[in-house]
Amino acid sequence: MRFETLLTLLEGRAWFDLASAAQLSGQTGPGLVAQLHRWCKAGKLIPLRRGMYALSEAYRRVPISPAQLANEIYSPSYLSTYWVLGFYGLIPEKTVTYTSVTSRTPKTFANDFGTFTYRHMKPDFFFGYQRVEIDGVAVLLAEPEKALLDLWHLEPGVWTSARLAGMRFQNMETVDSNRLEEFAGRFGSPRLKEALRRWHGLAVEEQRGTVEL
Repeated sequence: MRFETLLTLLEGRAWFDLASAAQLSGQTGPGLVAQLHRWCKAGKLIPLRRGMYALSEAYRRVPISPAQLANEIYSPSYLSTYWVLGFYGLIPEKTVTYTSVTSRTPKTFANDFGTFTYRHMKPDFFFGYQRVEIDGVAVLLAEPEKALLDLWHLEPGVWTSARLAGMRFQNMETVDSNRLEEFAGRFGSPRLKEALRRWHGLAVEEQRGTVEL
């Protein structure tokens, strides 16, 4: 298969996996893998993870959204915790690692578009996400309330008042207290219940302008 043929078969898609390449081209086996590897070495393709590739910038018809890529590299998954809290403006920092939640084995992938980390969550806790348009493409993100709970659940240790204050939360009024309570109840975790109680206290202090770090 010629590279120009691959471009035509992809019909404007910016990335693809090995199964798609085999289906589109009719080629299978080590020969196809070797050919894709040669195109990577030639700078025509960019490896995203094993068996998944993006077209290099010179051959792309559409830009690549790393946030959307986070959903695609390892699925099912949705972006959550620090990256999503930064996106919603609940913390001042914009994190460079795209952290997602998955019901599968945890993984981390690094490629030209960033570092993509996937944290394991039990299937019962795989909820509370929505489709949001970012840079013109649809991306699965945790709702603000679920991003908080995912963070509290996944990061070890007690979420003391001092630890919460150290996160420098802002715009806390945008978090729906009723939804936060409802989502927390689905975890059934005393640890999260205590973190939630301290969060409410911190939110009251923020409204009064008395939060001290």
